[in-house]
Amino acid sequence: MAGAYPNARIWGFDYHEPSIRVARERAAEAGVSERTTFEVATAKGYPGSFDLICFFDCLHDMGDPVGTARHALEHLEPDGTVLLVEPFAIDGREANIAGNPLAALMYTSSSMVCTPNSLSQEVGLGLGAQAGEARLREVFRDAGFTRFRRAAETTMNLILEARP
Repeated sequence: MAGAYPNARIWGFDYHEPSIRVARERAAEAGVSERTTFEVATAKGYPGSFDLICFFDCLHDMGDPVGTARHALEHLEPDGTVLLVEPFAIDGREANIAGNPLAALMYTSSSMVCTPNSLSQEVGLGLGAQAGEARLREVFRDAGFTRFRRAAETTMNLILEARP
């Protein structure tokens, strides 16, 4: 992102310190370290105020996705945006299985990895990798967002926008 948007200032947060170290190394290699900051922080513990907050294929793994979205709202500029990328899923299990060729694979991997991970954390909502747009909209509504839309989709992902 820093390479594609030379006027942007980029922050990255992750609870996993080795990932933060690698991100700093990659930024230096790409020549963008003067415009990037990477810090160890939880999804409900990062500081600052931002125009854009992105969650890339991770919200469904969090124990408290509503709290995470609420924290984002509290750290978003008034006219800011949350970009949410989550695994593609059609709302409703039967419709998803019938209409999504990757649903069986995604339900299986979600049952083995995503859902247990979420259940092991604070709150333990267990959203899972096949939540679908309606359930994700509900998470952001419960967090206090007033606008939510599907911006795009691919075979693999829903690309969603949430605004205050």
